[in-house]
Amino acid sequence: MNKVKAQIEELLYSNAPHFEIAKVLKKDIKCYFDTLEETFTTSGGKDFLVKHTKKIDTVLKLVYQVAQRDMFGNYAPLKNAIPLALVALGSYGREQLCVYSDIDLMIVYKDIPGYNVKEMIEKILYILWDTGLKLGHRVHTVEDLYAVSKTDITIKTALIESRFIDGSHFVWTETENAIAKIRHDEPETFIRLKLEEQAYKHRRFPLTMEPNLKEGVGGFRDANLVFWIGKIFYNVDSIRELPAEIVEEKEYRPFRIALEFLFRVRSALHLATHKKEDKLRLDLIPAIATLLGYEASKEGHMKFAKKVTESLKVIRLYSTIWLERLTRDYITPHTDKKCIYPKEADFNGLLQQLCTSADEPFYAHPVFFKQLLVADRPERPDDALYQTIHAFFYRPHAYSILSTLSFCGLLKYVIPPVKKIVDLPQFDGYHQYAVDIHSLRCVYSLEQIEDPFIESLYIRLGKEEKAMLKLVVFLHDAGKGRKRDHHLVGASLFKVFAKKLQFEPTLIQMGERLIHYHTLMSNVAQREDLYNEKVIIAFASHFKTKKLLDMIYILTYADMNGVGKDIYTSFNARLIRILYQRSLEALDHTMMIDEAAKRIKKEQSLKRNADFLSLSRTQQRKILQIPSDLLFLRYRPKRIIAIARKAFELKNYAFLISNENNLVIEVIRKESFNLGYFLAKLSAFDVVNMDICKLFDDLKYFKIDFSVKANEEDLMLIENILHKSFDPKQKSTMPTPIIKKNEIEIDCEHSKTYAMMKLHTNNQKGLLAYTINLFDIMGIDIVSAKIHTLKKRVRDLFLIEKNGNFCHNTDTIINKLSREE
Repeated sequence: MNKVKAQIEELLYSNAPHFEIAKVLKKDIKCYFDTLEETFTTSGGKDFLVKHTKKIDTVLKLVYQVAQRDMFGNYAPLKNAIPLALVALGSYGREQLCVYSDIDLMIVYKDIPGYNVKEMIEKILYILWDTGLKLGHRVHTVEDLYAVSKTDITIKTALIESRFIDGSHFVWTETENAIAKIRHDEPETFIRLKLEEQAYKHRRFPLTMEPNLKEGVGGFRDANLVFWIGKIFYNVDSIRELPAEIVEEKEYRPFRIALEFLFRVRSALHLATHKKEDKLRLDLIPAIATLLGYEASKEGHMKFAKKVTESLKVIRLYSTIWLERLTRDYITPHTDKKCIYPKEADFNGLLQQLCTSADEPFYAHPVFFKQLLVADRPERPDDALYQTIHAFFYRPHAYSILSTLSFCGLLKYVIPPVKKIVDLPQFDGYHQYAVDIHSLRCVYSLEQIEDPFIESLYIRLGKEEKAMLKLVVFLHDAGKGRKRDHHLVGASLFKVFAKKLQFEPTLIQMGERLIHYHTLMSNVAQREDLYNEKVIIAFASHFKTKKLLDMIYILTYADMNGVGKDIYTSFNARLIRILYQRSLEALDHTMMIDEAAKRIKKEQSLKRNADFLSLSRTQQRKILQIPSDLLFLRYRPKRIIAIARKAFELKNYAFLISNENNLVIEVIRKESFNLGYFLAKLSAFDVVNMDICKLFDDLKYFKIDFSVKANEEDLMLIENILHKSFDPKQKSTMPTPIIKKNEIEIDCEHSKTYAMMKLHTNNQKGLLAYTINLFDIMGIDIVSAKIHTLKKRVRDLFLIEKNGNFCHNTDTIINKLSREE
């Protein structure tokens, strides 16, 4: 800076024009800004802001010196004699000027004709504008200050945190006297307007994962408000200087640590964006976390974002407590909601007071916050506390209790399962709040249901069921922040905690299931075909009673409403309602629901299988989308994978003949397989079981079990027959079995997608070949077949696709099978 001063002295000596001097200053400022990141890495939060403030002070002092020399030459009077002073306002006045924030400058003067002060003020401003500094300025006479302060609360606020930079100390003394008058002018009005302004800004900028560090909840404005009101009453220069009955030393330490961290975050935010920026956007987190020394990884970014939320909560808590102490003689509590004051001294007594107050929405007075913080409590909740906590979830407005504990930072003590999720960010592009805040919002949505139909379902639940569901809603995301699937972890955490709260075992089982599948309803409703019966049956298989179905519906509503604004819309509400209603209808199909549940269990086993995981994503998806449930119900994961691998390699057809204990033939085909012909040719062998499964890419899998073992000489013949079975021209005469009409049962209402035919008759040579051949002739597509022979009677079951050829021709089918045409 000394070099710059010397250059300016030379320019002044040579009567250089203003813009030449401004160029030197501009170049120096640019060099300074270019080195700010380096300075930042070696400075603390407030220390960095003070250094920046002092640098700007130096520039302004130089500009003042240039203007003074320009006005008076070698005959310049002493500064005190010139009736003009440069005064810093706002964050600049508090010595908290951030890198790209506006420099709020006020020039105060006395209009004395002999000094031509206005011309000097113009010179100062012109030079400053030429330097490129982002200047916000005011120019007032000392006499005007009081009247100006009356025009706008923001101006009054700026004036009371003024700081002298340069110029006449005489003018500054008169300015201080005017500011003293302004400070004492209508303090009650000032406090009321500032608190209203704070409430508005809190509504506009809630504590999301993209917080506004300046105007939002727990931001700098909350800390500033304590300082401003403290300044009004005590004329202090910092919050720490406030009397001990307002700010206790124990309280100030965590507050100062949080504020120091946020100072650094905001400075890094400005440096990363190269502009004035107060919103910590998700896309900026990597760059800012790096500037602050966090690891360049998802874990590092989450750790950083978590500390931001934690720090904002600390500022919110202590500024609320201190503001109440500062303003209690001027402000009366709100009357729109019940306000509770502490009546008990011990911690459990305070919790019980919160509990008994929750018959209606309430907010806790800041004195209550303080009492909760200082009350003695055991190292971890004991049986007496758990009894009180259990009662929370029976109250109609448990949200008021839980939000009070959250405000005080006591949530993870009182509700241990949420320890990992408090302040935990969610970088999923969907959630807008940290996990604990989202969970609280979900409880609020449960207690304030706006959908009349969902509300009616909730009202019909029993008292115990409502309490369990409320706990589920609060803990549904408690498993996040771990490596394992948060659905499974959350269900386990719920189970342990619900046992401590002594919920009934049957309710705990229901709660586990709800948490395990808490995202399923919204995912299925918004991503799947709701008119595909397999989708509905698969979903309903997780919730086999109307009670469970009602509860997952209510939980889904609360969860989506807790995410953020415009997430639960009329569009997705309609989809979820359709899924609920169709699932309700599906509950009558218990056999299909049980089978779907078994299939889902098998799919989950597959997903953990190493051989399955070694397949490509496309191949994995194809296996999981196989339409035939039979494959999943009858075969182990290893066998399913083996069949699929063979199918992936298939060109036309492939078969496998096994003949260890009995003859077993497996076929995978892409071309047409003349099953009727094949069975007719092998009619000497009794079929005891046959599986027909649709795979993927128009492939089918056949497994036919015969009752006996084939002779070695027959195996070559069987192989030859198999090859011929892929020739559609091959025909075979087959015996006609005797089937009575009452031995044929057809159910076209088996499901919306499939019809079913049962055949209970005597076991006869060629029976299966005859039936299959008839289906082939009529173009009837068998999805799966279960062939069972016992004591010379067959109990065959065919699941048939509803393609129009079956249900429209049931009489013809029965007549042809029974030969009564």
